Amino acid sequence: MIFVFVLAGLAALAVLAGLHWYGWRRLVRDTTAPGGAWRRAGTVVFVAGPLLMFGAVASSRAGAPFWLQQVIAWPGYLWMALFLYLTLALLVGEVVRPVLRRFLERRARAADTSPVPAPPVRAAEPAVVGGGEGPAGPESRAEDEPVVEPVDEPLVEPAGARPAGPSRRLFVSRIVGGAAVAAAAGTVGYGAYGVLRGPKVKQVTVPLAKLPRAAHGFRIAVVSDIHLGAILGRAHTQRIVDTVNGTQPDLIAVVGDLVDGSVEDLGPAAEPLAQLRSRHGSFFVTGNHEYFSGAQQWVDHVRELGLHPLENARVPIGAFDLAGVNDVAGESEGQGPDFAKALGDRDRARASVLLAHQPVVIHDAVRHGVDLQLSGHTHGGQMWPGNIVADLANPTLAGLERYGDTQLYVTRGAGAWGPPVRVGAPSDITVVTLASKQA
Repeated sequence: MIFVFVLAGLAALAVLAGLHWYGWRRLVRDTTAPGGAWRRAGTVVFVAGPLLMFGAVASSRAGAPFWLQQVIAWPGYLWMALFLYLTLALLVGEVVRPVLRRFLERRARAADTSPVPAPPVRAAEPAVVGGGEGPAGPESRAEDEPVVEPVDEPLVEPAGARPAGPSRRLFVSRIVGGAAVAAAAGTVGYGAYGVLRGPKVKQVTVPLAKLPRAAHGFRIAVVSDIHLGAILGRAHTQRIVDTVNGTQPDLIAVVGDLVDGSVEDLGPAAEPLAQLRSRHGSFFVTGNHEYFSGAQQWVDHVRELGLHPLENARVPIGAFDLAGVNDVAGESEGQGPDFAKALGDRDRARASVLLAHQPVVIHDAVRHGVDLQLSGHTHGGQMWPGNIVADLANPTLAGLERYGDTQLYVTRGAGAWGPPVRVGAPSDITVVTLASKQA
């Protein structure tokens, strides 16, 4: 098994190296002069970029000093996003390149075959010379009469001639490469702006057959995948808290992947969570990233901040039951989801809402008669075309879907993992309004 993982890792590295060579060839070698300053600078970028990218991922996993993680994270993760869209743009450019070259060739042939008007023939300008014979001979002119001689005109370049410049192939390479860089940089810049400005509020109404009339209109603010870490810190948390409090919810559900790091490093970044306000309080369940970061320490810490962890547990909230299960990543530590403990002995005549980080546990929720499961984890794919992979790996990518008598709502999350960039999957905080069919 280890041998298979090693081979897969080597294959992935080979593919990544090949793609970087392809990007360097198209953006640096094909567009710059050998030995020039621009070629040297471009080569440095294509060597330093992947090294910083690997350093950003490895430093957090290896527990490097937090200041070092912060220094490497920004350039490393932004290169990850930029290189993705550079590669996609260059692949599109492979289709455009021959079309543009043929267009330029036709245009050049048309210019070469078009008639160029000849310059007008002008009479030679006379030049006055102080002596010589006239046309009638020396006998027919006066002694001081000037002699007229023709003067040659200087050569003038024809009007149709074109100045020398870069070759057609070089010109096309620069046009396609420049367009690819502009498209990738614009995409990443806009995607980063969407993350750093904070999530927007999304409103969803979910009718529950068992919900009594008294609970009609109950509002739950669902927050997932905040991902505090070396890039997203205290200011990010504060934006989320202010947005959640602005919705004035009845209950707040933080459904996992709060952090990417230890309490020691990220405790100050999480402190604004203590400001969360709702009528029935704030509840928390673990995500898979908590188990990379010291899950029990974070469970204890969020409790100190005023959130109520639901570790395979259930609490009554007025007319319905609120339950929460640990993330499936906790199974490696003997702390995985336990649906029997959280839901096994409850009154199934009461409506129930389950907090579970990953949508994949929906089938367990169905078996235990859950009415509504609230999840995150997918990020909605975060960066297109990542949505294709995320959709294959999860029963629901984002939004509301029904599985038998159980409904599943998946939020895209309020933050971002890795690159602080979202493309085609904007971050959100969802206010889920429970509706009684009896109302």
